[in-house]
Amino acid sequence: MSEVQERVRRVVERLVGAGDERGVQVAVLRHGEPWVEVTAGVADPVTGREVAPGTVFHNFSIGKSAASAVVHVCVERGAFGYDTRVADLWPEFAAYGKGAVTVRQVLTHTAGVPGLPADTTAADLCDWDEICATVADLRPWWEPGTAVGYHAHTFGYIVGEVVRRATGRPVSRVLAEEVTEPLGVAGELYFGIPVAEHGRLAVLEDAPGMGEVPAGLPANSPVRRASPPALHPSAALGNRADILAADIPACGTTSARAMARLFAALMGDVPGVELIAPERRAALTTVAAEGTDRVFGNESAWTLGFSPLLPGAEGVRPGAFGMGGAGGAFAFGDTATGVAFALTKNRLTPGFGAATEILGIVNEAAARKG
Repeated sequence: MSEVQERVRRVVERLVGAGDERGVQVAVLRHGEPWVEVTAGVADPVTGREVAPGTVFHNFSIGKSAASAVVHVCVERGAFGYDTRVADLWPEFAAYGKGAVTVRQVLTHTAGVPGLPADTTAADLCDWDEICATVADLRPWWEPGTAVGYHAHTFGYIVGEVVRRATGRPVSRVLAEEVTEPLGVAGELYFGIPVAEHGRLAVLEDAPGMGEVPAGLPANSPVRRASPPALHPSAALGNRADILAADIPACGTTSARAMARLFAALMGDVPGVELIAPERRAALTTVAAEGTDRVFGNESAWTLGFSPLLPGAEGVRPGAFGMGGAGGAFAFGDTATGVAFALTKNRLTPGFGAATEILGIVNEAAARKG
């Protein structure tokens, strides 16, 4: 057992043993080769089913990595370009001055439509045609392209509908045919997971502070406006059978090893699989938009579809691209070190404590190897 594998194993088992986590997966590839694979804890407390490498977890927002990967693959195949206007493929989206919004602006969270109507329900998220009609009819919060603001829910539907209009296939089918099947992870990375597979899922639970809308926020605050109360990330939302089965490309259901393999493939480190050409990989790591987030107020930076900011790190990490999710899951690739990393878990926590500690170990070990 390698030193880094052993150090990560000890951390994960400590977190699970202390009750800070319930079930955890960590998978790390380096230059495409397995480097760390750790599982610990329980996937389902009722049955006692343990977490295995192939257990799948519903993860808020790290599924955006898969959605962005699909977009890059579609651009690679010539279905559309980064500067294609969304309305050229989806004319209804042009409503209220959104006609010039480009795919690039959607990928960088600068499209200006970060929020859904306040009365949007969880069931609404599961009706593709209905929710896409709602998104098309949104009024921009700012002139598209002039500011950054995290598009928590709308990101997935916009890129998903662009993909559907351009290819004639649902985004989940494009993910399966163009990404997961070539990578050999078809049973471990989904947008909507078939109901027959729900018995494989890790059951989510909330740590203190999760599933609650922050107290003291006025009704017109950007955070409340962007994410209606019924859609606030929680175990109750993520365990719903309809949410799990629906294509919601702002989220995803995955194992850590499948997500790590996706990032390795985007860096060109999976033999026999070329999702995108080498010359396109710079788009994954080059900052294309940055500034104070209009929704959450934090300083943010975006490449095309990914964040170059890592938990526990100061500022942009050159060569890095990834995505975190509400609840503490995190996945990223680092072209500077060849590391592809993913952590999935079923106890939803307000921060990225587990990811930060384990990333520190992995990045330190990678730096030593040079």
